[in-house]
Amino acid sequence: MNWKKGAAGLLLVLASVGAAQADVGRNSYDRGDIKSGLDYWRPLASKGNATAQLKLGQMYEQGNGVEKNLTLALSWYRKAADQGNAEAQFNVGTMYDQGEGVAADKSQAIAWYRKAAAQGYLNAQYNLGVVYDTGQGVAQDKQEAFAWYSKAAEQGDADAQFNVGTMYDQGDGTGKDKRKAVIWYHKAAEQGKVEAQFNLGIMYRDGEGVAKDGAAAFSWFKKAADQGDAGAQFNIGAMYADGDGIKQDQAEAITWFLKAAAQNDVEAEYNLGVMFRDGEGVPKNGHRAVYWFERAAEHRYAGAAYNLAMMYRDGDGIAADAVKAAEWFRKAKHLGYDDGEDQQQEDRSGGQPIPI
Repeated sequence: MNWKKGAAGLLLVLASVGAAQADVGRNSYDRGDIKSGLDYWRPLASKGNATAQLKLGQMYEQGNGVEKNLTLALSWYRKAADQGNAEAQFNVGTMYDQGEGVAADKSQAIAWYRKAAAQGYLNAQYNLGVVYDTGQGVAQDKQEAFAWYSKAAEQGDADAQFNVGTMYDQGDGTGKDKRKAVIWYHKAAEQGKVEAQFNLGIMYRDGEGVAKDGAAAFSWFKKAADQGDAGAQFNIGAMYADGDGIKQDQAEAITWFLKAAAQNDVEAEYNLGVMFRDGEGVPKNGHRAVYWFERAAEHRYAGAAYNLAMMYRDGDGIAADAVKAAEWFRKAKHLGYDDGEDQQQEDRSGGQPIPI
């Protein structure tokens, strides 16, 4: 789970002063005239204006126009927070949470998150979800985590939407409901959340919570893959290799397995070894097969070590070498290889192996 950090927005509207006067300070700041902006905010903050106090806290936290000073940042945040400013309350919470400007104190962090969350402050709601999800500073409570994630998700937070989808998917903190999982994954995926895009690919591929749809599965895997997700790249390769939801194309499978393997994806490395050994999508090339099997074996993939042993024993694409064959058989056994295991590629979701 990812934590949200203190908000640091620069464009704030003062609710307690006239709009034109507020624009003077804001516009000076926006033009890069930090000193004029600071000269404007400081007297307002000293007179108790909560928005100005929040602004000074942000400036001291970031070292923007002033020397960075987390203790002063916390002091100004606290003044605004004590007046009920939700963003300041959240920022005080994060500083206690991270031990910035003050000794770390989870109970204080949670107390301030609660104050901000009670006012509907999205990031505080999300962080409370994380707190209860992980049991940091409180007894772990998945139902409470789900409740807070849901509040943030309803406000459009993609991380929270993904977490709500995951909890419906797994029945974690709420009843299992694949249909609702799909709905929330969609909300997060449409905002570019790569994990949600990947999970939607799984749901459409396997027909969980939605009608099975290979084209939709491919589309969502592709969105995640284009963002660099190695698991999605691997699954696209698997779909091309087996013609699952898309026209079979072994050359395209190689392309996508190479993308995943470039990120040290062990199953992709193994499959490349198989395809170079057997000439699927590429000309047979024993030396390239050995290279990819060795890469996978280095990442503790037992089947790759076993296949290397077989290639050296039988002289399959490379010169036979009984010594190396024995060495790789030993490594395969050490890695837990079972002689009865099928040499098949496995997809990234824990589903059934897909032969190639």
